[in-house]
Amino acid sequence: TNQDDETLYMLMEAVMGGELFGYLQERGRALSESHARFYAASVILALQYLHDRDLIYRDLKPENLLMDLQGYVKMADFGFVKKVKPGAKTYTLCGTPEYLAPEVIMNKGHNRSADWWGLGILLFELTSGSPPFAANDRLSMFKKICRRELTWPKHFSMAFKSLLDRLLEVSPTFRMGSGLTGADEIKSHPWFEGFDWVSFEARKMPAPYTPKAQAHPADTVNFGKRTVLNHVFKCTNLKPKEPFDNF
Repeated sequence: TNQDDETLYMLMEAVMGGELFGYLQERGRALSESHARFYAASVILALQYLHDRDLIYRDLKPENLLMDLQGYVKMADFGFVKKVKPGAKTYTLCGTPEYLAPEVIMNKGHNRSADWWGLGILLFELTSGSPPFAANDRLSMFKKICRRELTWPKHFSMAFKSLLDRLLEVSPTFRMGSGLTGADEIKSHPWFEGFDWVSFEARKMPAPYTPKAQAHPADTVNFGKRTVLNHVFKCTNLKPKEPFDNF
């Protein structure tokens, strides 16, 4: 962090590939399972990192996943992150309605299992084009979530459906990822058979989509107008020609 007489600055990584949400809107159609698998791997590793530190994320959605210029996604917006010790629960109602786990809606207390429910919702949306429990109003949607009333798209593979069936388990105790092995249980599921986790973590795996090249380091070409700030703060010591030099 830094500050001047008028402003407090927080320096963060510039992830200039745009939101996953924006890419999906521009694409206009659902992703293939292999395409979604690449993004799921990033999310799983990010959640595993948090959970290993007793932190739960609680706001997984395409809008909170940013792409770097190599096409890898990174998790953003940690406003709902909370430290929850093993065996404990938290009762705050927070998150995006379409992604809320049943135990959050019913105020039964939740832990890291709620994040794995969110992964199931994300994967369903990426590969079908809409969340699994969409409804005309929020109350109806919450009822569908708690009863797990969903229709499986016909194009889902058996392995993929098996994965989602385990992630979208109403009982957090039996939900995939909630056990002692955590994320490793998900990473070893047949849907990830043949996926090279070592290559992926080393960033040697080609991304299924690479964002547009930038004309200059501060180019926001990959962000829609909705996400670009109209007001730019004057940074006292920022060189205009090299804003991210040696970042």
